[in-house]
Amino acid sequence: MTKYHDKEWGKPISNDKKLFEFLTLESAQAGLSWLTVLRKREGYRKAFANFDPKLVARLGSRDVARILKNPNVIRNKLKIEATINNAKRFLEIQKDFGTFSKYMWRFVNGKPVDGKCKRPGDIPEYTVEAETFAKDLKQRGFKFLGPTTIYAHMQAVGMVNDHIITCFRYKELCS
Repeated sequence: MTKYHDKEWGKPISNDKKLFEFLTLESAQAGLSWLTVLRKREGYRKAFANFDPKLVARLGSRDVARILKNPNVIRNKLKIEATINNAKRFLEIQKDFGTFSKYMWRFVNGKPVDGKCKRPGDIPEYTVEAETFAKDLKQRGFKFLGPTTIYAHMQAVGMVNDHIITCFRYKELCS
């Protein structure tokens, strides 16, 4: 968790493959701890074609059955099927906007929102931007993604800087 916090969490990302990875992992987390998901990250990478949305979108029922037997992923059929569905929807957004990144960053006017959190209790469960983003994704057919999940995604990919203001990462990401 420390390595993830110190190197990844909150760093602005525009790479679509990486964005698909975080979207997949955040939706897999629903009802679980982030540590559980991080421990299975490599298993997800292998099971879901290194998070290549074009390859994931081609997975079928046999692949779902195979992945359900894999102890290195969260073996929830609905979450696995949602990942495949979301890959298809992700590709549609890429087609419509050029990249998923261009689409996604519109929800924060193209730059990270400064959470200015003084203590962990200041971090919200979600924001209006996350609600709007989640609603738009739902309208586009995404599954297993609500405002809380999307806000966690926004934090992970740097759309929001919710590091506590005394954290060294807060200062790094503000500059």
